Amino acid sequence: MKAYLSLVRLRFAVNLKYRAAAIASFFTNFFFGFVRVMVYQAFYVLTSNTQPLTLEQAVTYTWLTQISFRMMPWAGDNEVIAMIRTGNVAYELCRPLDLYFIWYARLISQKFVPFLFTGVPMFCIVSLLPGAYRMDLPVSVAAGLAWVGATFLALLLGCAVGNLMTLSTLWTLAGDGMTRIVPTIIMVFSGLLVPLAYFPDWSQTLLKVLPFAGLVDIPFRFYLGTLPAAAFWQFALLEIGWTVALVLLGIHLLRLALKRVVVQGG
Repeated sequence: MKAYLSLVRLRFAVNLKYRAAAIASFFTNFFFGFVRVMVYQAFYVLTSNTQPLTLEQAVTYTWLTQISFRMMPWAGDNEVIAMIRTGNVAYELCRPLDLYFIWYARLISQKFVPFLFTGVPMFCIVSLLPGAYRMDLPVSVAAGLAWVGATFLALLLGCAVGNLMTLSTLWTLAGDGMTRIVPTIIMVFSGLLVPLAYFPDWSQTLLKVLPFAGLVDIPFRFYLGTLPAAAFWQFALLEIGWTVALVLLGIHLLRLALKRVVVQGG
């Protein structure tokens, strides 16, 4: 375990160097956050139907998606994918550690550092915006703690998904297919594009038990108070269960791939 924690710290230090990318990402997410907030404001002005979220909750939900945007599993580890394509992955096979968890530890740092650089400053700023543009604070201390805990579990779950995208390169020549399909599915079924509360009633049960809700919608519902903090462990077990299942699937796929490794480009 100490070796993997050392990998996390090492990659953390490496990722801290990309400050320009973090600044660019901050302003991009901030701009699109305003655009999405204005879309919701126009929608609520024009609709006369009762909505599952109030305008204030929708605005807060929107800012939360922008805050955690770079923590989402949009792709696998690009450096590992490049090593697989060039054949340098052979060096990875020589390490005296489990290859799956080496890549998993790398992903944790790669997702957490951008969130730290862009998400935390944005959280502080949007909480101070005027009027209808402001993001509300958690409805209670318990709700805030439940959100923090669920967000940490979402990070672990997202890294398990990202590792599967990385592993797909071992089975294909490019691996681009997974990095195109999976993010689209995540955007729709996690609540990142539209909160899952707006989906039809008949789909709510299915959406809640799928792994994608644990990436975005469940943590945000704790923050808004639409899910009680007392239900944290119920949903935590669901997120942990999906994380374990995806990790085991990744380990199995990696072992199958390593039985007949073809070093591409080597």
